[in-house]
Amino acid sequence: MENRYYQPEFETMSLEDMQKLQSEKLVKQVKHIYENVACYRAKMDEKGVTPDDIKGIEDLHKLPFITKDDLRDQYPNGFLAVPQSECVRIQSTSGTTGRRVVAFYTQKDVDIWEDCCARAIMAVGGTNEDVCQVAYGYGLFTGGPGLNGGSHRVGCLTLPMSSGNTERQIQFMMDLGATILCCTPSYAAYIGESLKDRGYKPEDNKLKAGIFGAEPWTEEMRRDIEKSLGIKAYDIYGLTEISGPGVSFECTAQAGMHINEDHFLAEIIDPDTGEVLPEGEKGELVFTCLDKEAFPMMRYRTRDICVLTREKCSCGRTLVRMRKPMGRSDDMLIVRGVNVFPSQIETVLLQEGYAPNYLIEVDRVNNTDTLDVYVELTEDQFSDTVKGVTAAEKSLANAIKTMLGINPAVHLVAPKTIARSEGKAVRVKDKRKLHD
Repeated sequence: MENRYYQPEFETMSLEDMQKLQSEKLVKQVKHIYENVACYRAKMDEKGVTPDDIKGIEDLHKLPFITKDDLRDQYPNGFLAVPQSECVRIQSTSGTTGRRVVAFYTQKDVDIWEDCCARAIMAVGGTNEDVCQVAYGYGLFTGGPGLNGGSHRVGCLTLPMSSGNTERQIQFMMDLGATILCCTPSYAAYIGESLKDRGYKPEDNKLKAGIFGAEPWTEEMRRDIEKSLGIKAYDIYGLTEISGPGVSFECTAQAGMHINEDHFLAEIIDPDTGEVLPEGEKGELVFTCLDKEAFPMMRYRTRDICVLTREKCSCGRTLVRMRKPMGRSDDMLIVRGVNVFPSQIETVLLQEGYAPNYLIEVDRVNNTDTLDVYVELTEDQFSDTVKGVTAAEKSLANAIKTMLGINPAVHLVAPKTIARSEGKAVRVKDKRKLHD
């Protein structure tokens, strides 16, 4: 396939040359973060590690980890490694209990991020002849801005649709002949259903590929989307803390996501001990940003559980691949592309005067995530008037929506009806079949 690489000098680099490049970048980056980020300097000092101890990637294991709690503790700009005047952009996570993670970007950081997204678009066959419809959310969420920038770099005609307004999505898709669709997999599935409801067949659109991420999805869902839209559906992975989508991406082989390892150095660790595991072992994914200026994460624990492989890929890329994450080592859920922590819901319950006896149930119906929250009433609150309960459920649902940004279905239940556990309370039931 012609033009299949955006930056072939990096995407097909030999392992020896890649590791040499990574080592050079790592040495500079450790010095940069040690000199400019007080929190990380304190972590290194506590471990007895100095920048002089890091000679290359073989010394990476000596460095301390960064966790999401560290980032929340340093909100909003405790990890900023350059003067704020040098930054041109922020992006942000959805946030838990008001403590968001704010990621800062210099122009160079934005350029690298957009290059990574451009690699993803070209890996699915994108060229400057394509029409790229970006239906991820824009604003603080990284999905829209990342793929928008990548699309520009490839030279595609970019449709910056953002999410929602499906009627308009379909109008522009059909009238302007969109060939690549970028959005969450659940929204892609919904667009497919909506096209069918309007009498369109898969062959009526001009789409050839979709780049779908920001939430977990199965191979079964991939095949359903491919059938309903008449496309090839590709996975993309990223985190706001590392840059956004484009940290890794699928190629036409659809056999794992290539990590842009000239920018993001990946490790797999034992989530309990922190020990680095060999290639092919399942464990927690950890990233080090090798050339980010404003917000350089070192050994950032993603909490995603997956496997890395360097098996040869038929696309010709030599970049290490990560398998689709198989779960998380913490209690975070991803619902409709939004990070949801049970602690967020518990915070709202307590603020609204409810006891912390609750059950969160997540499911997937017609390819769309559902979020049900069952909340036990106290004896004092218990009322058998349906009208009163309905009003209270609606009020609590609104409060949870304000916290999370997504609509839950709230069910207030009678006292002592949620099962108690003698050990750790079971607060979450994820009934989605996310792994085949």
